[in-house]
Amino acid sequence: MTGTFMAAEITETGQALRRQLDANRDATKKLAAELRAGEPAFVATIARGSSDHAALFLKHVVELKLGLACASLGPSIASLYHAPLRLSRAVAITISQSGRSPDIVAMQHSAKAAGATAIALVNDENSPAALDADALLALHAGVERSVAATKSMIASLVAGASLVADWSEDAELAAALETLPTVLDATHAAAPPAIEDALATTTSLFVIGRGATFAVAMEAALKLKETSAIHAEAFSSAEVLHGPAGVVTPGFPVLGFAPGDAARDGFFETVDRLASFGAAPLIVDVERHAQWPTLVAPDAGHPMVTPIAALHTFYRLAEATSRRRGRNPDDPPHLMKVTRTV
Repeated sequence: MTGTFMAAEITETGQALRRQLDANRDATKKLAAELRAGEPAFVATIARGSSDHAALFLKHVVELKLGLACASLGPSIASLYHAPLRLSRAVAITISQSGRSPDIVAMQHSAKAAGATAIALVNDENSPAALDADALLALHAGVERSVAATKSMIASLVAGASLVADWSEDAELAAALETLPTVLDATHAAAPPAIEDALATTTSLFVIGRGATFAVAMEAALKLKETSAIHAEAFSSAEVLHGPAGVVTPGFPVLGFAPGDAARDGFFETVDRLASFGAAPLIVDVERHAQWPTLVAPDAGHPMVTPIAALHTFYRLAEATSRRRGRNPDDPPHLMKVTRTV
């Protein structure tokens, strides 16, 4: 199979981000100024699937840069259980490609009724979630035809990080996000054969990260399930040495997204421990590891932005893995683009 929609959409990501950054620049700054003035007490996120991984990434950025607690709301609290929450002085951020899943829409509406300021990071500007929000930062990812979300997922990461960069008045983070489209447009090296072979032949693996790369690990594991039918489980490197390590057998693959901040040394200590149990590490990092096969991702100039570039690089590997396993990444069995969960 050649010319998949997934591959085309991965290539279009830089262009989509330029569109988003240009279109939203003034609105993001205005909204950030309003949030600073309002001094909210905490941030809640509303999302499912890949979008919930974007919310997990946003949690990391919010808590580090703003000092506000950030937690994911279970949409079924509103859509199924109809339980009111107390969200006075909260900011509720909905992240969705379609903005149409009934439980996401219901949770956003309930959060507004409970006193939260509702912000939507949504690709479809005419969707119920977009229209019901107090503020909309559209993703501007364009049409995404592959079931596997790639450019809309990265657009969600950038929209959230851009809001926090302006909200916290972090010029370095904002500058790195502005240059990210050019980073993603650059030609990246192919994965080493050892990594391609491992993913093409395995039935199960762990994906690990820490801090900003934990959300990326969660997303990578989902994509391997979705596009290649690999039983991939994601863990923080702070947790994987507890119960999960018990399933490691000789040659068991562990795909690790290396952080570039204070978590880096501990992350690699965990990788070494897993290797001592017999695991076969595969690394995604900005530089080649001295021992383990490495998918080299570009350095985007900031420890909160480089993980986004690493995910973009991984998406190319995921698409190639799916095709090598004889699957169609655009149309995985049992899955639909919009999940209409109640």
